[in-house]
Amino acid sequence: MAGGKEIRTKIKSVKNTQKITRAMEMVATSKMRKAQERMRSARPYGEKIRNVAAHLAVALVDYAHPFLQKRDTVKRVGLITVTSDKGLCGGLNTNALRLALSMMKQWHQAGREVAVTAIGNKGFGFMSRNGAKVVSSITGLGDAPHLEQLVGPIKVMVDAYIAGEVDEVHLVYTKFINTMKQEPVVEQLLPLSGEAFGQPEHGYNWEYLYEPDPKTVIDELMTRYLEALVYQAVAENMASENAARMVAMKAATDNADKVIGNLQLLYNKTRQAAITKELSEICAGAAAV
Repeated sequence: MAGGKEIRTKIKSVKNTQKITRAMEMVATSKMRKAQERMRSARPYGEKIRNVAAHLAVALVDYAHPFLQKRDTVKRVGLITVTSDKGLCGGLNTNALRLALSMMKQWHQAGREVAVTAIGNKGFGFMSRNGAKVVSSITGLGDAPHLEQLVGPIKVMVDAYIAGEVDEVHLVYTKFINTMKQEPVVEQLLPLSGEAFGQPEHGYNWEYLYEPDPKTVIDELMTRYLEALVYQAVAENMASENAARMVAMKAATDNADKVIGNLQLLYNKTRQAAITKELSEICAGAAAV
């Protein structure tokens, strides 16, 4: 049995750790509120541009954008993974990367090559360790992501798609459901199709008037579409990250209470045993005299 001094040292150590986890829980709670506001502000724009792009996929137009053209054969796949830069957020990154790894195994079994764009330090490290072909990456986004930071890595994957180096582009991120639930999802970004994005069955084709011309408008719209969806994914992932970290740190704080209670009980038992032993020795000595 450990001595009383050792147990007191352990209790002090656990209490110090508990102070850290409680502080991290409070910080995550504050950041989560801001991240949720940012995510909810971006959702209407993302949903609207998604609907417009879905309508455009079945619209009557002479100009066919490369993003709207489905390839006959898919030999190369691009994958954009969105993860956090920091840990201590439960199984958030693990679940998303497990889904990404499962998709990559399916594509490899089908004889398809996979190129990866990693957004977030955890995803970049995971893909590098597993020998994936990482064509672009970005880390250190901070607490508030900016679209200017994401344009570079996204453009690398878009240029590869236009050049025919990849035939499909998929996006993996963690979608925020509520504070207690975050769900990893995979979405196909390219090529676009009306059916893939909830295009309603209407029996007719959409028709638009373009100014100045279809090519200029559609090229700009497709670029904004991809940027909006990736930004929305990053915002969703950050809200999920802070929610998961808050829950994880609360669980750690509660577990520290249990550990402290058990150690305190063990310390009391050890102290009582030492007192009993000393009394027994005194009584034995007195009886001998």
